[in-house]
Amino acid sequence: MKKIGKSIGKAFIFSIVMMILCSFAYPLALTGVSQAAMKEKANGNLIDEDGNPTTDKEKAVGSALVGQDFTEDYFFRGRVSSVNYNTYTEEEKESGEYGGVSSGSFNYGNSNPDLKARMEEDLEEFLASHPGVEKEDIPSDLLTASGSGLDPHISPKAAEIQIETVAKNSGLSEKTVKEIVEENTEHKTGGIYGEERVNVLKCNLAIAKEMGLL
Repeated sequence: MKKIGKSIGKAFIFSIVMMILCSFAYPLALTGVSQAAMKEKANGNLIDEDGNPTTDKEKAVGSALVGQDFTEDYFFRGRVSSVNYNTYTEEEKESGEYGGVSSGSFNYGNSNPDLKARMEEDLEEFLASHPGVEKEDIPSDLLTASGSGLDPHISPKAAEIQIETVAKNSGLSEKTVKEIVEENTEHKTGGIYGEERVNVLKCNLAIAKEMGLL
């Protein structure tokens, strides 16, 4: 019985020590190091209206890592989102149609007829709002949903085919809009890893700035 008691005592002490280490000490140490070494990233890569990193939540207009829903015709569009970038109306909230902040994709298989219907609908809407763009010129990332539904980037090609429409509706020159895209294009890491990508939020903030909306 004494041996059993000692074993239970040791197991209990071990559990308490591990709980303190794993539930308190380690998270606090990790938080402290991240706040000291990379405060901006640790706080969600927030950016202000100038597109610059900020740790002031009152000045933040979004995160460089989380996409937003842009419907104005003078802004660039992001990728299709199954969660609509977590935007909703009061009616949708009250009816329960909007279930709260979430992420995810449609999870359609290639043979799913709903995928074809959804893509055809989005394709027709995009062509209608972007006259001059040919169907075969639209890159796949403007018609396919990202895995998270919160992707902040589009491909350079997806930005390029929107430049003419954005310029026309914003009153800015195509040259200015093109420069904005180039300034907010993130290149391959070390010139090798990843893909070139354009941050939609940063582009639209720059456009709003040029238009005098900010």
